[in-house]
Amino acid sequence: MPITKSAKKQVRKDAKRRLHNRSIRSLCRTNVVKAGRLIASGELEEAREAVTVAISSLDKAAEKGVIHPNNAARRKARLLKKLNQALAG
Repeated sequence: MPITKSAKKQVRKDAKRRLHNRSIRSLCRTNVVKAGRLIASGELEEAREAVTVAISSLDKAAEKGVIHPNNAARRKARLLKKLNQALAG
């Protein structure tokens, strides 16, 4: 347990940040899964819009430091690869 005043404050800040980051991470995951399901089901017009939303949320999360920029780039690449394969096939 923290002893100093500053350590106690840091614990409070960390708890607040953790909750905030968790909601952003969850939103990203939800958007990516939604887009993936639309691609798999063959609804390509709605999938394009969902992919755009997912990419936007991943970029915002990376920009705010919630996820690593390379992590966001990897997820975006996978999503776009799926979309492009579905459009080509």
